[in-house]
Amino acid sequence: MAAHKIAHATLKGPNVVKEICIGITLGILAGSMWKMHHWNEQRKTRAFYDMLEKGQISVVAAEE
Repeated sequence: MAAHKIAHATLKGPNVVKEICIGITLGILAGSMWKMHHWNEQRKTRAFYDMLEKGQISVVAAEE
């Protein structure tokens, strides 16, 4: 049985600097998305309480 040599791509070890850069980039991206979501929810809550304070809306169900 003759061993056939097949051309395979040689795998290198992990590039630590590249992995760290990718991790930092993904972390900043995920953190930015979370902050934007948080600020949007804060804006909605603030608008709700402002309208409630001005009397434009009520949390009590209207009786008919």
